[in-house]
Amino acid sequence: MTTTAPRTPRSTPRTSKDPTTDSGGPRLLLAAVLAAQFMALLDTFIVNAAAPTIRAELRTSGADLQLVVAGYTISYAVLLIAGARLGATSGHRRVFLGGLAAFTAFSLACGLAADTGQLIAFRFLQGAGAALMIPQVLSLIQRNFTAEGRIRALGAYSAVLASGAAAGQVVGGVLVSADLFGTGWRPVFLVNVPIGLVLLLLGAKVLPRDRQAARVRAGGLDPAGLVLLAAAVSLFTVPLVLGQEQDWPLWSWLSLAASAVVLAGLLWHEARLARRRGAPLISPRVLRSPGIGLAVLRIAAVMAVNAAFLFTVTLHFQGALGHSALRAGLMFAPSAVVFGVVATTWRRWPTAWQRALVSAGFVLTGVASAAVGLLLRDGGDGGPLLYAAFVASGVGMAAAYSPTLTGALAKVRQEDAADASGLLVTVTQLGQIVGVALFGTLFLGRLTEPGPQASADALWVTALALSGACVLGAVAGLVRKRR
Repeated sequence: MTTTAPRTPRSTPRTSKDPTTDSGGPRLLLAAVLAAQFMALLDTFIVNAAAPTIRAELRTSGADLQLVVAGYTISYAVLLIAGARLGATSGHRRVFLGGLAAFTAFSLACGLAADTGQLIAFRFLQGAGAALMIPQVLSLIQRNFTAEGRIRALGAYSAVLASGAAAGQVVGGVLVSADLFGTGWRPVFLVNVPIGLVLLLLGAKVLPRDRQAARVRAGGLDPAGLVLLAAAVSLFTVPLVLGQEQDWPLWSWLSLAASAVVLAGLLWHEARLARRRGAPLISPRVLRSPGIGLAVLRIAAVMAVNAAFLFTVTLHFQGALGHSALRAGLMFAPSAVVFGVVATTWRRWPTAWQRALVSAGFVLTGVASAAVGLLLRDGGDGGPLLYAAFVASGVGMAAAYSPTLTGALAKVRQEDAADASGLLVTVTQLGQIVGVALFGTLFLGRLTEPGPQASADALWVTALALSGACVLGAVAGLVRKRR
């Protein structure tokens, strides 16, 4: 009895006030949710490397292959905010584990699919599982980490976002090239199964129990908002994903126009519901939070540039220069590494640097993008300087993204954490889709003839456009500060 008395007052405040000071639980919690985040991101890109093999083995059409690749992204983007709200109403732990279980099960189903129709259907369902799981990551970080611990956790989150894209192409190239046991493309999906099972066991052990009082109850799930949001995002993403392959038919433009109309209806409905003291899916209070508007713009911009950069440079490496999927993926490794380093260390940089970090990050990314286009403009491989440009690009994107995300979430109320997380994760995903559609169309539209030189010329023009987008990201913050 006398030995336990002095321990209680020392241990209790550490676990109740700031769980990040516990060296065991919070670290395992962060490892579990970020590993799941990494796995879901990996699946966005890993299928690109397997696409030619899938087409040959299953004899898919071009449109069907697009749905195999993009079905995951479409359902993921459509359901993200709904997943965030489900976490708030039903508990982040429960929804995270449920989404992880669904993602793992449908990854297995994808790997065992017998034909194209099954694979497309399972890809949509796999994306739905990811949409349940991923919004809980930021919410769990917001609720279980405070002060410097939260900043470090958000830095690690940003690093995972950067490395997932490059790692997807590398891992996909390795698995397809290995042709394990003659299974061809199937390991790109089956690799998720053992990882998912381990994470389910770990998550069940380390994720904090959902507290009844912390759940949002008033207004439930806002079913009308869910329908309007799903319609708006679907009408927006489907033509962006499929329009390029089909040479932008009339239906794609009508769909984009309809998405704007439905979005306006959604915002009207949410504002009306908030005035009636309901629980809108996208709370106007979150949209009015300090810095959220600017954060949405900047996160969309940097994610669009990042995805478009990866997409167009990969097409040039593999299509024009004849690099393998593995080699093309490895080219981006320096960028992913430095992104992770900057994302996890920027808070230790001098305060004077931190104030200008986001704008400087956009400028550096723009310069690096232009440098990559210039180095590859002669149709060659760019030489050693190309790697320096990739490193600069990684530093710039991390400086633009990580402080923006951290600053926006730091100003959001605790009870709005789930809604803010769902919004910012959705913006991240939509930014990537818009970047590939917009700048990918620019790149592909300028490929007037086959060969390295035509591709290099198209990449140069695209790189200049990416630099222009970076300038907009940098200037946006300056305009806001003057106001």
